[in-house]
Formats: sequence, C-alpha cells, structure tokens
Amino acid sequence: MKPPPTRIRTPDTAAAEHSRRLLDLIRDEAAARGGLLPFDRYMELALYAPGLGYYVAGARKLGPHGDFVTAPELSPLFGACIAAQCREVLAEPGGGDILEFGAGSGALAARVLSSLADTTALPHNYFILELSPELRARQRQLLAEQIPELLARVHWLDRLPAGLRGCILANEVLDAMPVHRFRIGVDGKPWELCVKPTPRGLEEVAAEPRPELAAALRALQDRGLAVAPGYESELNLRLGPWVRALAEVLERGLILLIDYGYPRTEYYRDDRHRGTLLCYYRHRAHPDPYLYPGLQDITAHVDFTAVAAAGTQAGLRLAGYTTQAHFLIGCGLDRLLAQAAVGLDAMDTLLGAKQLVLPSAMGERFQVLGLDRGLTTAWSGFSFRDLRERLDNPKPAQRLSKKGP
Repeated sequence: MKPPPTRIRTPDTAAAEHSRRLLDLIRDEAAARGGLLPFDRYMELALYAPGLGYYVAGARKLGPHGDFVTAPELSPLFGACIAAQCREVLAEPGGGDILEFGAGSGALAARVLSSLADTTALPHNYFILELSPELRARQRQLLAEQIPELLARVHWLDRLPAGLRGCILANEVLDAMPVHRFRIGVDGKPWELCVKPTPRGLEEVAAEPRPELAAALRALQDRGLAVAPGYESELNLRLGPWVRALAEVLERGLILLIDYGYPRTEYYRDDRHRGTLLCYYRHRAHPDPYLYPGLQDITAHVDFTAVAAAGTQAGLRLAGYTTQAHFLIGCGLDRLLAQAAVGLDAMDTLLGAKQLVLPSAMGERFQVLGLDRGLTTAWSGFSFRDLRERLDNPKPAQRLSKKGP
C-alpha cells in the first residue's frame, strides 16, 4: 500500500553518490540523443538501468525499512485469496504452472504455494520473472525459511517461458512500467514532455510528440478526453506489446493483473489535470520524478481500459474486472478471515484484512482484471461484482491463430 504524500528526508552520502552516478548516465544518454530524453526512457533508466536503477540496485524496497508495502506483506489473506483463484485454474485436466511477475519480497509466492499445498492443488512449477538480483536473493531466502519443502518447485526466469498453461500473476507490476507524459498547450495542441539535463539537475521540456504518441493522443482527444489547455497526464505505450507477449506464451489459463488505476474515462477526467505520477521514498510520497533518481520508486496509475483492449486484441477473453475488495470477497475472504481470526494474532489479522478491502485503503483504489485463453469458466474472483461495463466495453478483435485446446 502506498503512503500519503508528505515530506521526505535527505539520503545519506553513499545513496547520494549512487544517485549521482545514475544522473551521469542519464546526462550521457541525453547528450547522445541531442540533449533530450523522452520521459519514458528517463523513467526506464531511473528504475531499471543495470546496476543503478531503483529496481535493480541493492537497496531494500519493500517493508518497514524500504519505500512501500504491498498487499502480500500487509496480510497473508491476500495470498490465500489469490491461491483460491489459482486453484480453479489448476483444477483443469493436466494441472499447470504459475508465473509471477516481479515477486517483491516473495510473500505472495510463499502464501500461494502453502495455501495450494493444503488442498493438494500445487502447480507443477512456480516461475518467478524477476529483474532485481537483490530481490531474487530475498525471495529465495524467504521461501527457504517459510516453505522449504516446496522450494524445488520454484524457478527464477530471465525471460517469458514458452507454452505456459496455468496462471500468470502480476501484482503492482504495471504501475512501474515506463510511461510517456504529455501536456496540452494553450491552443489545444498536445506536447510530449521530455527530460533535459542542466548544470543543476534535470528539467522538463515540451517537444513535438513522436508519431506513435501523437496518434494515441489524437484517439484520446477524439473521445473528448485530455483536451483542456494545461492538462497533463500519462500514456503507457508499452502496455500493448507487453500484453501481446503474455498472449503469445499463454496456451491455456488465466492472467490476473492487480494494480491501482481507473477505466479510461475516469483516468482522464478533467479534474485529474496533473495526471497520476507519484514517487515513493522511505514510505513518503511526492510528485517529483527528478528528485533522487535511482533511489525512489516512480509509478503511474493503470488505464484498465487499455489493458482490456490490448488483451482482447491479442486474442484473449476479458474474463472479468472488479475492485480488489470485490475480488477478494469473491475468492472467499470472509471464510478465510473467520478461520484465521482466532488466537493471539486475531487483531493483526483483522487489521490487515481491513487494509485490503476498505475503500479508504486498498479496497477501491486497487483493481483486478482477468484475461484468459482456452477456458470459459466464470471465475470466483469476479463473481461477487463484475464491473467490466466501466471499461467502455472493448470489442474483441480478430483472434490470433494460437488456440487453446
């Protein structure tokens, strides 16, 4: 869960030096490009530059000593509910595997596997696609401590596997995908926001949008969105290729995408005129993506209409869309809570569950979208309340040649 915006503290000497080295790399690449970096490339370097980016360097990101906490660390009930949804997929003839993107601390993997083991519904393999060497090490350590008997089923990958059957999980992954930023000029013309190094740091500069961004902005404005002078926001042009890549490897099964975001018409509301970009450093949130590059997370909310459209255009079925609270309830949260809310940990269990479902916490801000292939199941997670009508009803395109059996 992301903390509310407040004042942040100055990094120590070693961390400041790390940030300076990344800033030098950003300066060099900007110079090689003529002095400007598109924002999505700046965000990519800030988060993923080898050895220096936020997610691939060695500093702790998750937990009380990191920068933020996610749902699996807040309550084991989250992972138990995800396991309940995975169980329905793995019950298909032949079983299957689970692939988790960006497994964070490893808490979700540990809870999913332990919950499935309790019902003899384990996946053949639990794959983790993780870019950060530091997080891989922490995941391995946590899994070895909590589920040593299941560790042999866990495999870390550097790329997508081929021919996957089962479940693909991505919890708080899409918000860390590099985005393009734009601003609408006084005459209504869209401009792309780029990054320019200066002697004192980095500044934002408006430039002519690249063709693919210009086309996407025209599509938004044709629907009456993002038209007011001075309006700023983001577009994720990497989302479509990413979803298509998942569609290519999924032979049969379900993709669950969990993140904070909105349907498109709500994302680009007139009163959301400064976009959704936020940064997180030591449990403090702020809006400046150029402060301490490499030391802070940079995120943007997810346009779930774009996710659904990318999935259906790639030949997947839109299996459901709902809030995190409704999804967890559909997966049996009330039953799991009743079983867990006993003994000395009962109060902690109840408080964690509240954080998962209360509208003022994660329950309404986080959304869950399902895409599947080769199955027509009505999944439990979307049975309590399916909100797909809020996605503007994206229409399926021509299906790809690959079919589930």
